Amino acid sequence: MTAIERYEIRQKKSVPTLNRLRKWLDENMPKVDKKSLTYSAMLYTNNQSQYLVEFCNDGNAHASNILAENAIRPLACGRKAWLFADTPAGARATATYFSLVESAKLNNLDPNKYIRYVIEKLAYAGSVEDI
Repeated sequence: MTAIERYEIRQKKSVPTLNRLRKWLDENMPKVDKKSLTYSAMLYTNNQSQYLVEFCNDGNAHASNILAENAIRPLACGRKAWLFADTPAGARATATYFSLVESAKLNNLDPNKYIRYVIEKLAYAGSVEDI
């Protein structure tokens, strides 16, 4: 679908559903024990409702954060292995490398070719600004 079509569907279906959810929370929160986990979950949802509806305002916005979750999964999986990085500089280098790889993926580029290109161009950089 186009961004305009997604926007129209969200306005027609998602906005009314989210409005019903907010109304339900407002009606039912007073009935729940304030010390319970259920109340905490309801309060959190209610307090975050302005952000929850944001995807409805833009057809280009994703309704889910799964793309971001997938992008950071390699970092989360390697976290234990990196606990013993020798230096802060090594940790920064690893973070920079993963940032380049994930940026390449997001832009539909082959990460290997992209990294090779970046390294080749770095050799010709005469200053930080050139980089």
